[in-house]
Amino acid sequence: MGKKAVEIANLDVEKLIQMLNEALAEEWLAYYQYWIGARLMEGPMRSEIEPELLIHANEELVHAELVVNRILQLGGTPILNPMDWSKFARCEYEEPNDPYIEVILEQNLRGERCAIQRYEEIAAYTNGKDHATYQMAITILNDELEHEHDIEDWITDIERLKDQIRQIRM
Repeated sequence: MGKKAVEIANLDVEKLIQMLNEALAEEWLAYYQYWIGARLMEGPMRSEIEPELLIHANEELVHAELVVNRILQLGGTPILNPMDWSKFARCEYEEPNDPYIEVILEQNLRGERCAIQRYEEIAAYTNGKDHATYQMAITILNDELEHEHDIEDWITDIERLKDQIRQIRM
């Protein structure tokens, strides 16, 4: 961290680095959860949703890159061993044991809501104290909010499709 940045940062940098490493672990797990879920997914609207989930996966990877860069800028060390991701992460990785599309989407929705909470906390901790981290957290938070909205829309669309099929059968 540069001298002027240290001067104006009115926070515990070690605590912030810990928070960022936790976020980093969660981004890697989210990337894999989206990526593998998209590959295994079965059910209605799969062909429309799969490419979108892969885009979300890539966006989680971009988030991981932003977080790593900020950890390094702050003079910290990012998590070096993938085996430590689950130890640092508060957001759980849920194995896609059931490949049905709604199950996969619900798992991803829980992950997004956890990520939203994580970046709200980082933004609150850095607001007015560390402008660079604050801006990064808000940028990622906005992406996570958009992901949540996308997933909710897909779940609603699938429910409507199922309702239409039920009505046709009557």
